[in-house]
Amino acid sequence: MEKLFRILNHGDFTMGKFPYDILHKFVFSRLGKIDPSVLFGPSIGEDAAVVDLGNIALICHVDPITGAVENIGWLAVHIACNDVAVRGGEPRWILPCILLPEQNSMKLLDKITLQIDKAAKTLGVMVIAGHTETTVGLERPIITMTAIGLAPKEKIVPISGAKPGDVVLVTKGIGLEGTSILATDFAHELRKRGVPDEITMNAREFIKEISVVKDALAIRDYATAMHDPTEGGLIGALTELACASNVLIRIKEEDVLIRRETEIICSVLQVDPLKLISSGTLLATVRRNLVEKAINKLQEIGITAKIIGTVEKGYGVEIIRKDGSIEKFTKPVVKDELFRLLEEEKIKFK
Repeated sequence: MEKLFRILNHGDFTMGKFPYDILHKFVFSRLGKIDPSVLFGPSIGEDAAVVDLGNIALICHVDPITGAVENIGWLAVHIACNDVAVRGGEPRWILPCILLPEQNSMKLLDKITLQIDKAAKTLGVMVIAGHTETTVGLERPIITMTAIGLAPKEKIVPISGAKPGDVVLVTKGIGLEGTSILATDFAHELRKRGVPDEITMNAREFIKEISVVKDALAIRDYATAMHDPTEGGLIGALTELACASNVLIRIKEEDVLIRRETEIICSVLQVDPLKLISSGTLLATVRRNLVEKAINKLQEIGITAKIIGTVEKGYGVEIIRKDGSIEKFTKPVVKDELFRLLEEEKIKFK
C-alpha cells in the first residue's frame, strides 16, 4: 500500500478526474470531425456515447480501473457495462486493455482474466478484442475496459433528461464499491481501529453487487435520467446529473440508502459515504407519476429502491445534512473519499 500511495501524487494533479474546465479546454473541444450520427458524445457526466444506426443505437463506453488492486478484472467488466446500461442499453461486447507490471505478470494475468471471464459470463457479454502487455514503470496492474451495447432508440436515457418535478431514486445502498475496497485493501487498519471482522467480511462481499445492469434495464421506461455513481460517489453523480440537465437537485442525507457496514467503516475512517465511489448504486430521476411503478419493477427483481430527493428549478445540488446544515455543490467534479484517504495518508498502510 505504501507503493500505491507514492504513485498517486505524481504529476500536475492529484489522483482522480480532471476538473471540468480542463476537460472542456483540452478534451471536449478536440473531437476531430463531427459525425451527425453521434446522438450523444463527450460532455460532462455523459459517460457513454450513443450512435444512431437506424432503428437501433450503438452505445459505447470506456473506463479505467486505477483505484483498486484486488478484484480489478471483476470491477473492470461491471463498471464499464454499468455505463452502457444507464443509457438504456444492453451490454453485449467488451474489449479489455490490460497493462501489467513486469514482476509477477503471468500470475496477475491468470488472476485478472479469470475474473474478467467470470464477470462477463455473469452479464452475458463477450470479450471480442483487446490488448495485454507488461509495461515498464508500473507498480500495479491497470485495466482500461471498453463496453459496447445496443438499445432501441426510444429506450435511450440521457443524463441530461432530468426535469423539475421529477423525484430522485437510488438502489441497493451508496458506497458499495468503496466500502468493499476499503474492507479488502485496508483490513489491517480497520481491525486495529476496532472494526469487527464480521463487518469487514460482509463489506468485502459488496463487490458482488456492483452491477446496475438489471436495475437500469428494469426502469429505463420510467427514468428521465440515470447515472452510475463512480468517482465522487453520490454527490459527484448528482452534481454531474444536475449540471447536465441544468436543474437543482435537493436531497436529505437521512433519506439516503446506506448499509450498516458502510456506516461503520466510513465512521471509523472519517469518510463521507456520500462522496465515496459507489458503483452498484443506480441513481435515477423518475417522473413523479411513474415512481411507484419504477419501485415496484425493481422490487420484482429483488432490488431495493428509495426516494431520496427532488428535482427543482435552479442549478446544482443541495444536500440537507442530518444536523440541519445545507451544503451546495455546483461543480461537476467532487474528489472521491477513497483517493482523499490515499493522498492525505490518513491511513498507515501495512
